[in-house]
Amino acid sequence: MYAVIRTGGKQYRVAEGETLQIERVSKEMLSKGDELALNEVVAIGGDDSVTLGKPLVDGASVKATVVREMRGEKVFAYKKKKRKGHQKIHGHRQDLLEIKIQSIKA
Repeated sequence: MYAVIRTGGKQYRVAEGETLQIERVSKEMLSKGDELALNEVVAIGGDDSVTLGKPLVDGASVKATVVREMRGEKVFAYKKKKRKGHQKIHGHRQDLLEIKIQSIKA
C-alpha cells in the first residue's frame, strides 16, 4: 500500500517503513521519536486499485516519526550586472526533517 502526500508545497509517494526528507513542517523544534500526522493525502494506492482525492482523500492520514532534524545542502544564487562591476552571492540552507513512515490509514 502506498500514499501520495502533500507537504511543504511538494508531493511525495510514500509507503510504510520508508524514510524521506521533507521541509520542516512547524516552527517549534521536534525531537527524535516525536509523532507526526500528515493529513493532506492526495491519493492512496493498493494492490490493483487507486483512490484519488478531490483534492484530498476523505479520512486518510499518514503517521510518521521523526528520525532527525537537519539542514540541507547550501544553494548559491549568483547575480551579476554586466559592465557595472556589480556582483552578489546569496546562500541558503533549507531546514529539513527526516521522517520514517509508520502507517497509512485509508
